[in-house]
Amino acid sequence: MVRASASDPVATTTLIGDLLFTCANIFGWLTKRLRMMTFESHSAAETVAFGERLARDLKPGDAVALHGELGAGKTCLVKGIARGLGITQDVTSPTFTIVHEYRGGRLPLVHVDLYRLDAPQDAAEIGIEDYFCSEVVTVIEWAEKIAPLLPRRAIHVRMELRGENERTIVVS
Repeated sequence: MVRASASDPVATTTLIGDLLFTCANIFGWLTKRLRMMTFESHSAAETVAFGERLARDLKPGDAVALHGELGAGKTCLVKGIARGLGITQDVTSPTFTIVHEYRGGRLPLVHVDLYRLDAPQDAAEIGIEDYFCSEVVTVIEWAEKIAPLLPRRAIHVRMELRGENERTIVVS
């Protein structure tokens, strides 16, 4: 560790430079993680395209929590995420099966639809938390149903209908 003193201006300059560099890195990381992104979609195709862009930054172990009323476009967004991960399989809603797993892309995708579940305990019983600790991207529709189980680092996507084809998508 460099000790700075008034009699050693080089050491003082080095210490200040290192401190500023560290602060800038921390600030950049915080800004990226805390920034909210808002997107206005005017069609299903635009929602899919937004999902593709969102997928570019996803990493193994990421959980994407989708919030929005029935018909808000959550499954449409998941189709875009799958496409952005390089998955070529047809993506469908797992409303009745609860979980669909897709492989073959840059990262595996686990698509969870909790519409039919009543309590967080139901999701815990099917092992949802195991997905959060694995090398997959997990996207959860109706994520508010398992709020206590979601990882703190989960990416929240709120989708709000604004018209027949328009929706506002907010990522935080």
